[in-house]
Amino acid sequence: MHENRFQAQDRLAAGAQFIAGELRRGTSGTSHTVVDPATGRPVHTYELAGTDDVDAAVAAARAAYPGWSRATPGERSDALHAFAAVLGERAEEFVQAESLQCGKPLKLSREFDVPGTVDNAAFFAGAARHLQGSSAGEYSGDHTSYVRREPIGVVGSIAPWNYPLQMAAWKILPAVAAGNTIVLKPSELTPFTSLLFAEAATAAGLPDGVVNIVSGAGLGAGEHLVGHEDVAMTSFTGSTVVGRRVAEIATAGVKRLHLELGGKAPFVVFDDADLDAAVHGAVAGALINSGQDCTAATRAYVQRPLYDAFVAGVADLMATVQVGDPFDPATDIGPLISHAHRDRVAGFVERARGYARVVTGGEAPGGALAPGAYYRPTLIADAPQDSEAVQAEIFGPVLVVLPFDSDDEGLRLANDTPYGLAASAWTRDVFRAGRATREIQAGCVWVNDHIPILSEMPHGGYKASGYGKDMSAYSFEEYTQIKHVMYDNTAVARKDWHRTVFGRR
Repeated sequence: MHENRFQAQDRLAAGAQFIAGELRRGTSGTSHTVVDPATGRPVHTYELAGTDDVDAAVAAARAAYPGWSRATPGERSDALHAFAAVLGERAEEFVQAESLQCGKPLKLSREFDVPGTVDNAAFFAGAARHLQGSSAGEYSGDHTSYVRREPIGVVGSIAPWNYPLQMAAWKILPAVAAGNTIVLKPSELTPFTSLLFAEAATAAGLPDGVVNIVSGAGLGAGEHLVGHEDVAMTSFTGSTVVGRRVAEIATAGVKRLHLELGGKAPFVVFDDADLDAAVHGAVAGALINSGQDCTAATRAYVQRPLYDAFVAGVADLMATVQVGDPFDPATDIGPLISHAHRDRVAGFVERARGYARVVTGGEAPGGALAPGAYYRPTLIADAPQDSEAVQAEIFGPVLVVLPFDSDDEGLRLANDTPYGLAASAWTRDVFRAGRATREIQAGCVWVNDHIPILSEMPHGGYKASGYGKDMSAYSFEEYTQIKHVMYDNTAVARKDWHRTVFGRR
């Protein structure tokens, strides 16, 4: 097993709060220990943020806002280009820290999380120069109108533990590119890469206070941040249950709100699909990040002629997936985030044995992996559509497979959950594919693939999966407010419309 250290660990001894350009200790009076989920061993203990730390971070962001919001788009762009360069230079430091705190295999951190984050920074560096509103025009005939797109103010964001680095980037980058300042609260389980991200922002030349991190618990620091009177907007990624609570607090303060919540992505395989491609896509789509991905393939609906072959193929391929130490290059998937979460996932599978067939997996490995929060890739077949395995977000390496007969039935079943974040359709028929992309109620629908994301394309859900978009130019709609400016062109003191108020004089 690897050593429980990473390159920046000594720096974080100064504290796990990053406020006004420097690390400092939390003041809640409560400490938290980050645990390596691969070994169960403690990695780093820090003092959690209290409400005073949140107040200090918001004050720093508020103080930095006038200067940063008035910076030209070119100046913000230059700063973000420098930020992307620093992130690239420090890439391996991020890889090591992310794999240690999350249990991600090195190849996932090195080939997906970290380069994706660097690319996000480069994208928003360019996008910062493209915050235009509508072109000016004389829409009334007597006036010239145009639209300004302006920053909102201080953004208070909360990110989850499954993709700590990428979620920090998705929250911070569009906000600051648009001229806002931000206070981000990462999960207390995984604060390392958010702190390193903020350090990199300062090293790149972003002014102190533009990016701040408070590492604390949701019930203390998180709720105080969302409800803070000087926070103008809240962006939250996490479970739908917690998202409802965030919405209650934010809407009580009439704040702008962006929610990216749970998912239960359908994976619809029509009878003309490339079976081999669908099998490989299902295993990859279900097991990425040990299934701890809100867009992961979780419900495979397979048309009856391919059903048995699909189940057998997925079971065989899952059996070859190497579960192991994240720092071992041979490892395909690592542990879940914690033993408590592993036990929650196992509970879903154990209950499913009473109403469905567990084809493969369904257990925690023993031996050298026993101390970690590992769970084997699991395939469940023949579960009823209304069962919890089909309807609830398991958030682990578990795929449920159900058959369907007609295309109408397959698409109906795909939409038959409260969620609508992502989905995929597998077919060689362009008309079937077109119908699926129109009728599946999800913020992203892939055709003959599942999982890839792009900085240029939006990410966000329908229904109970929330609203608003991360990434892409569409994210600026979340982090800017629109102002209509209207100039009179007539120089006439007494306008014709005035008579509707005080008559002709």
